[in-house]
Parts: sequence; C-alpha cells; structure tokens
Amino acid sequence: MNEIGDAVQVADNMVVSLEYTLRLGDGEVVDSSEDDAPLAFIQGHGQIISGLEDALYGMGVGQEKDVVVSPDQGYGQRDPNAMQRVERGMFPSQLELTSGAGIPLRDQAGRRFVGYVVEVNDDNVLLDFNHPLAGETLHFHVKVMDLREATEEDLAPHCGSGCQGCGSSGCC
Repeated sequence: MNEIGDAVQVADNMVVSLEYTLRLGDGEVVDSSEDDAPLAFIQGHGQIISGLEDALYGMGVGQEKDVVVSPDQGYGQRDPNAMQRVERGMFPSQLELTSGAGIPLRDQAGRRFVGYVVEVNDDNVLLDFNHPLAGETLHFHVKVMDLREATEEDLAPHCGSGCQGCGSSGCC
C-alpha cells in the first residue's frame, strides 16, 4: 500500500472509487458518474484508459484533479480503414439499426468487439470499428471517493457476460 503518514494514496492493486465528468475540447459533457455510483476499478490493471490511470497515482481520498488525456493515451487515433460495409441480411430483421448505435459482434476467434452504425440502406450497413471517442482529446474532472487494497477475490480473473464457464487459465 502506498501511504504517506496516514493518508492512503492511489497505487497499483488498489481499488479506486472515482467520481468523474468527461468533456470534449468544446466543453460538451460526454460521460459522468454524477447520476450513478462512482466508477470502481483496480489501479494498474488497465481497466481504464492509460492516460487517466497514470494521472491518478498519488492521489488521496477527497482529492480532485483536472486531467487532459491525448488520443494516444485515450482511445487512440481514428483509423479511416476501420470501417466496413456488411450485408443487411447478416443482421436479424428485428434488430433496429440506427446511426450511432453500437452493435456487439464477435470475430471468428470468439473475441467480442463493437461496431458503430454509420449508415443503413436496404442492401448494407456501414460499420465503424473505431471507438466513438477515438481521435478526441479528453478532459476529465475526477475526485477520489474511496481507496482500499484489492483482495484476492478482486484480483482473481472473472468471466465476462455470456461466459459458459472459466477454463483452467481463468479465462473463457
């Protein structure tokens, strides 16, 4: 545990509870924990974007900070080649395909990812595989609400939704 005097600070393997507001460069709020519980994650495990995670080290409970995260430390640069047209018939007819909707998909190896609908016509759907915030500089206001050491249970691998059971490696 990282402590200075009696003050516990954000360090690897700490469970961090964080209130945050995320704005884009023009001031538009794109996400906030204001109406929800604080975001909880294990520091140093890549559960949040690296630019924000790096900025939290050394903060204590009750501390607030403004953090600016470049695209390279956030959701990456936009890749213009990460778009694909898919036949409309590949999607269930009852699935509502509207511009901006995130469609959960799986590749042939079973890895999950999301494609975002750009346009739909009678024949095909244009999907964008970039994260919606790719290429954006992110402006966070954060406040550490709670800190505690992660338990063995916190650190154990967990299966994602839809898992049929964990293998011996702890992964599905």
